[in-house]
Amino acid sequence: MVNKAVLPVAGWGTRFLPATKAIPKEMFPIIDKPVIQFIVEELISAGIEDLVFVTGRHKKPLEHHFDISPDLEVHLEQNSKDEVLKSIREISHMINPIYVKQKEQLGLGHAILTACPAVGNEPFVVALGDVILERGSENLKAMLDIFSRFKNTVVALFEVDYEETHKYGIAKVKEIDKNVYLVEDLVEKPKPEEAPSNLAAVGRYIFTPSIFETLEKIKPGKGGEYQLTDAMKLLLEKEPIYAYKVEGKVYDTGNPLDYLKTVIEFALKREDIGEELERFLLDILSKRSQQLNIS
Repeated sequence: MVNKAVLPVAGWGTRFLPATKAIPKEMFPIIDKPVIQFIVEELISAGIEDLVFVTGRHKKPLEHHFDISPDLEVHLEQNSKDEVLKSIREISHMINPIYVKQKEQLGLGHAILTACPAVGNEPFVVALGDVILERGSENLKAMLDIFSRFKNTVVALFEVDYEETHKYGIAKVKEIDKNVYLVEDLVEKPKPEEAPSNLAAVGRYIFTPSIFETLEKIKPGKGGEYQLTDAMKLLLEKEPIYAYKVEGKVYDTGNPLDYLKTVIEFALKREDIGEELERFLLDILSKRSQQLNIS
């Protein structure tokens, strides 16, 4: 049974500087809820209760978010903000987290290895803190079922355009069931013409403890970082890796453009602001079109 999850959230978020100098990118709001809370809610809904955050010294706001806030609660109570107060208390009691410090940001592989003492000798989920899955808990439950069936590592995949394979770790796979695959090889950010498929890793994994052994053996790659893909390729030499193609939309919040797209899509779905935002966007696009036609 899988009970633990590792959330590597120690990265600098350089694509969002200078904003991320003070605010972790995982704390950027999707309207009124930070990205990391979507991931945490997904894990809890899938039955994963013990969460290990791999953080850095610049990630205190993330830790504060899941802590109690007595002054804020008193303020909300005094002003009869009962609904907001309820949600704030739910956040602070949502999890009993473990925070592990990654003293140097040396890549995703190194971040996961840093969590080893907290995870121990048992299987665990890895959930990246900048990817939101539309059907998050459903997909994770499906992955947990696959792990229960095969007792080996499972990686989540999603389809991308071949022109975008250079942005992702791409898997060469053999289909063995609906949306279930046996991984034959993994290639980190291949050119479109060299990609073995258009199935990309999407930031959700279930690992056996064997991944720690392979992470200890790999050498740093570009930028001195330890790549998770390298460790998984090494793991493939000793045990099978399975994959699940996720259902529903994948929202990447790890770069400015995709983050903005995510915010807009989520906002358009909101009953309280969706219609007014849609009118606003249509008005902007209409005016922009007129300006382009004039010029």
